[in-house]
Amino acid sequence: MANNTVNIIGAGLAGSEAALYLAARGVKVNLYEAKPLWFSPAHSKTEFAEIVCSNSLKSTVPTTASGTLKNELDILGCSLLDIARKVSVPAGSALAVDRDGFSELVTKAVRSQPNITVIDKIVTEINTDELTIVCAGPVCHDGLAESLRAITGEQSLHFFDAAAPIITAECVDYSRAFFGARYGKGDADYLNCPMTKDEYLQFYNALITAERAVDKVGGVFEGCMPVEVMAARGEDALRFGPLRPVGFRDAGKPYAVLQLRRENAEGTLFNLVGFQTNLKFGEQKRVFSLVPALKNIEIVRYGVMHRNTFVNAPRALNIDLRLKAAQNVFVAGQLCGVEGYVESIATGLLAAINAHRLLCDKATVVPPENTVLGALMKYITTPNADFQPMNANFGILPMIDGVKKAERKQAYYDRSNACMREWVKNIDF
Repeated sequence: MANNTVNIIGAGLAGSEAALYLAARGVKVNLYEAKPLWFSPAHSKTEFAEIVCSNSLKSTVPTTASGTLKNELDILGCSLLDIARKVSVPAGSALAVDRDGFSELVTKAVRSQPNITVIDKIVTEINTDELTIVCAGPVCHDGLAESLRAITGEQSLHFFDAAAPIITAECVDYSRAFFGARYGKGDADYLNCPMTKDEYLQFYNALITAERAVDKVGGVFEGCMPVEVMAARGEDALRFGPLRPVGFRDAGKPYAVLQLRRENAEGTLFNLVGFQTNLKFGEQKRVFSLVPALKNIEIVRYGVMHRNTFVNAPRALNIDLRLKAAQNVFVAGQLCGVEGYVESIATGLLAAINAHRLLCDKATVVPPENTVLGALMKYITTPNADFQPMNANFGILPMIDGVKKAERKQAYYDRSNACMREWVKNIDF
């Protein structure tokens, strides 16, 4: 292509990663960001790559799909993972970040790159004649969503997503809590709030009868389910989920355990692990204060629920993330039908790689399906009448024959590592 410019819509995780990749290779980037002119219901800060749900980027363990995907991104030269590690907070085997520090460093990196021009604008019309990466996020402006629908000819799907409350560290009754990670995975990184059976049942009954902010919720994604929706599945649903009382050798036998994870590097804030919620604000304070260690709870950011929009990827996207109806337009981030922070970063990076290849008059590429990223791209673009967003998991990878079950996860990682390294060499990366 004669023009050496790429338009990127949205400076979230995917958009920031894409912009940094392209700019480092001499490509001129016009980065359009709606903030501060417009904030979605889930956003409140002007910085880029704002983390609005959990501050965890999930496991770093190689024998997990998330750890495997992180390794793949490291091989590809991912920028945001490096930034995340610089502002990480203790979280056992997970990569959790100080969310404010993370956004600040990403913003600084983007704004200091001379090849990136940041344009404050609410984009409501996608120019299909120009090379563009749409990374506007799962709560994009309605005008942009309408433009996508007009291009693809499909009604965009949507589901509701929920975020957990953040509380002050000083409000916790430490006499009713203890530090420690389940099964010793970490250096006492979580603050655990145990409950007896009577305490749990009192909490449970209050939770399932509490007033919700949205009465009818459709299409909830299993990976980010409101705690009250999960609880409604049965009295023990939470005890087999986020409140499972296992993995604590020295804590006696609690009936249920709520875990708190550090929200910032200073340790002055905690978030309630697995407690995404749709309860009204007053109800959140009332119900969660029934956890004995949180009887004096101080919530600095209440849990919220917001609409997540995503394209019908199997019908709308090619496997290289280009719209079938507009070959100059890529869609990345959660908008393309992936779920998770690292997955969003990964799609932003892949879209940028392919946009750069088009500028160099090269064919677009996708990693082999033996990698998590390649398998994820195949999954979201394979015909599926009931398509829902997908995150990284080993279940989407081709099976490995002749490997014992106990050794399979390591084998997935080893195969992914070898395949990605070989792929990078062969595509003249």
